[in-house]
Amino acid sequence: MKSVVARGLGLLLAVGLACLWVMLSAVPAIAAVDTVNYNNADLKGQDFSHTDLSGKAFVSAEMRDINLEGSDLSNAILTKAVMLRANLRDANLTAALVDRVFLVGADLTNAILEDATMTRTSFEDVTVTGADFTNAILDRYEISKLCDRAEGINPVTGVATRDSLGCR
Repeated sequence: MKSVVARGLGLLLAVGLACLWVMLSAVPAIAAVDTVNYNNADLKGQDFSHTDLSGKAFVSAEMRDINLEGSDLSNAILTKAVMLRANLRDANLTAALVDRVFLVGADLTNAILEDATMTRTSFEDVTVTGADFTNAILDRYEISKLCDRAEGINPVTGVATRDSLGCR
Protein backbone atom coordinates (compact mmCIF):
# COMPACT_ATOMS: atom_id res chain seq x y z
CA MET A 1 0.00 0.00 0.00
CA LYS A 2 2.84 2.40 0.91
CA SER A 3 4.46 1.74 -2.46
CA VAL A 4 1.32 2.74 -4.37
CA VAL A 5 0.90 5.91 -2.26
CA ALA A 6 4.59 6.81 -2.67
CA ARG A 7 4.38 6.31 -6.43
CA GLY A 8 1.22 8.41 -6.60
CA LEU A 9 2.79 11.22 -4.58
CA GLY A 10 5.94 11.06 -6.72
CA LEU A 11 3.88 11.23 -9.90
CA LEU A 12 1.82 14.11 -8.49
CA LEU A 13 5.00 15.96 -7.53
CA ALA A 14 6.52 15.43 -10.99
CA VAL A 15 3.38 16.70 -12.73
CA GLY A 16 3.21 19.70 -10.38
CA LEU A 17 6.85 20.60 -11.05
CA ALA A 18 6.34 20.21 -14.79
CA CYS A 19 3.32 22.56 -14.68
CA LEU A 20 5.26 25.08 -12.59
CA TRP A 21 8.15 24.93 -15.09
CA VAL A 22 5.80 25.62 -18.02
CA MET A 23 4.12 28.53 -16.23
CA LEU A 24 7.41 30.15 -15.19
CA SER A 25 8.92 29.83 -18.66
CA ALA A 26 5.99 31.82 -20.06
CA VAL A 27 6.74 34.77 -17.76
CA PRO A 28 9.63 37.02 -18.86
CA ALA A 29 12.55 36.91 -16.46
CA ILE A 30 12.80 39.96 -14.25
CA ALA A 31 16.56 40.20 -14.73
CA ALA A 32 16.15 40.24 -18.52
CA VAL A 33 13.98 43.36 -18.51
CA ASP A 34 15.81 46.36 -19.98
CA THR A 35 19.27 44.75 -20.07
CA VAL A 36 20.42 46.49 -23.25
CA ASN A 37 24.10 47.32 -23.22
CA TYR A 38 26.33 48.98 -25.74
CA ASN A 39 29.60 47.22 -24.98
CA ASN A 40 32.02 47.31 -27.94
CA ALA A 41 29.34 49.04 -30.02
CA ASP A 42 30.07 51.44 -32.86
CA LEU A 43 27.93 54.45 -31.93
CA LYS A 44 29.77 57.11 -33.97
CA GLY A 45 27.56 60.10 -34.68
CA GLN A 46 24.46 58.52 -33.09
CA ASP A 47 21.78 60.73 -31.51
CA PHE A 48 20.88 59.62 -27.99
CA SER A 49 19.81 63.10 -26.89
CA HIS A 50 17.30 63.26 -24.02
CA THR A 51 17.38 59.48 -23.57
CA ASP A 52 17.22 57.49 -20.33
CA LEU A 53 20.46 55.50 -20.38
CA SER A 54 20.78 55.17 -16.62
CA GLY A 55 22.68 52.06 -15.60
CA LYS A 56 23.60 51.17 -19.20
CA ALA A 57 27.04 49.81 -20.11
CA PHE A 58 29.22 51.39 -22.80
CA VAL A 59 32.43 49.43 -22.22
CA SER A 60 34.95 50.01 -25.04
CA ALA A 61 32.26 51.70 -27.14
CA GLU A 62 33.22 53.89 -30.10
CA MET A 63 31.28 57.10 -29.37
CA ARG A 64 32.96 59.79 -31.48
CA ASP A 65 30.65 62.73 -32.22
CA ILE A 66 27.80 61.10 -30.28
CA ASN A 67 24.95 63.34 -29.11
CA LEU A 68 24.02 62.64 -25.48
CA GLU A 69 22.64 66.11 -24.75
CA GLY A 70 20.20 66.07 -21.84
CA SER A 71 20.49 62.30 -21.42
CA ASP A 72 20.36 60.47 -18.11
CA LEU A 73 23.60 58.48 -17.79
CA SER A 74 23.43 58.14 -14.03
CA ASN A 75 25.10 54.96 -12.82
CA ALA A 76 26.19 54.18 -16.40
CA ILE A 77 29.45 52.38 -17.12
CA LEU A 78 31.59 54.18 -19.68
CA THR A 79 34.89 52.34 -19.25
CA LYS A 80 37.44 52.59 -22.08
CA ALA A 81 34.97 54.47 -24.31
CA VAL A 82 36.18 56.80 -27.04
CA MET A 83 34.04 59.95 -26.77
CA LEU A 84 35.97 62.35 -28.98
CA ARG A 85 33.85 65.50 -29.51
CA ALA A 86 30.89 63.98 -27.64
CA ASN A 87 27.99 66.31 -26.84
CA LEU A 88 27.19 65.83 -23.13
CA ARG A 89 25.52 69.21 -22.58
CA ASP A 90 23.00 69.04 -19.71
CA ALA A 91 23.67 65.29 -19.30
CA ASN A 92 23.32 63.63 -15.91
CA LEU A 93 26.33 61.41 -15.15
CA THR A 94 25.69 61.13 -11.41
CA ALA A 95 27.59 58.14 -9.97
CA ALA A 96 28.70 57.05 -13.45
CA LEU A 97 31.90 55.07 -13.95
CA VAL A 98 33.85 57.05 -16.55
CA ASP A 99 37.17 55.23 -16.28
CA ARG A 100 39.87 55.43 -18.97
CA VAL A 101 37.63 57.42 -21.31
CA PHE A 102 38.92 59.60 -24.14
CA LEU A 103 36.80 62.77 -23.78
CA VAL A 104 38.98 65.05 -25.91
CA GLY A 105 36.98 67.94 -27.38
CA ALA A 106 33.78 66.90 -25.57
CA ASP A 107 31.18 69.41 -24.38
CA LEU A 108 30.21 68.98 -20.71
CA THR A 109 28.40 72.32 -20.43
CA ASN A 110 25.97 72.16 -17.46
CA ALA A 111 26.54 68.40 -17.04
CA ILE A 112 26.04 66.87 -13.61
CA LEU A 113 28.94 64.59 -12.68
CA GLU A 114 28.32 64.26 -8.94
CA ASP A 115 29.90 61.18 -7.35
CA ALA A 116 31.22 60.03 -10.74
CA THR A 117 34.44 58.05 -10.90
CA MET A 118 36.48 59.56 -13.70
CA THR A 119 39.97 58.14 -13.22
CA ARG A 120 42.56 57.91 -16.00
CA THR A 121 40.21 59.90 -18.24
CA SER A 122 41.47 62.50 -20.71
CA PHE A 123 39.75 65.91 -20.51
CA GLU A 124 41.86 67.77 -23.09
CA ASP A 125 39.97 70.65 -24.78
CA VAL A 126 36.77 69.74 -22.89
CA THR A 127 34.21 72.48 -22.26
CA VAL A 128 33.15 72.40 -18.61
CA THR A 129 31.19 75.64 -18.22
CA GLY A 130 28.55 75.06 -15.54
CA ALA A 131 29.52 71.41 -14.99
CA ASP A 132 29.12 70.08 -11.43
CA PHE A 133 31.89 67.67 -10.33
CA THR A 134 30.86 67.51 -6.65
CA ASN A 135 32.48 64.48 -4.98
CA ALA A 136 33.67 63.14 -8.34
CA ILE A 137 36.93 61.23 -8.35
CA LEU A 138 39.38 62.61 -10.92
CA ASP A 139 43.13 62.47 -11.34
CA ARG A 140 44.86 65.52 -9.79
CA TYR A 141 46.57 66.38 -13.05
CA GLU A 142 43.23 66.47 -14.89
CA ILE A 143 41.68 68.61 -12.14
CA SER A 144 44.43 71.19 -12.52
CA LYS A 145 43.86 71.31 -16.30
CA LEU A 146 40.09 71.62 -15.83
CA CYS A 147 40.53 74.43 -13.28
CA ASP A 148 42.31 76.47 -15.95
CA ARG A 149 39.06 76.77 -17.90
CA ALA A 150 36.38 76.06 -15.25
CA GLU A 151 33.68 78.69 -15.00
CA GLY A 152 29.96 79.06 -14.52
CA ILE A 153 27.34 77.66 -12.19
CA ASN A 154 25.30 74.54 -12.85
CA PRO A 155 21.69 75.63 -13.45
CA VAL A 156 20.23 72.50 -11.82
CA THR A 157 22.42 72.05 -8.73
CA GLY A 158 23.44 75.70 -8.25
CA VAL A 159 27.08 74.65 -7.70
CA ALA A 160 29.94 76.59 -9.27
CA THR A 161 32.19 74.48 -11.48
CA ARG A 162 35.35 75.81 -9.83
CA ASP A 163 34.02 74.97 -6.36
CA SER A 164 32.99 71.46 -7.37
CA LEU A 165 36.50 70.81 -8.70
CA GLY A 166 38.16 72.31 -5.61
CA CYS A 167 39.99 74.94 -7.70
CA ARG A 168 42.04 77.57 -5.84
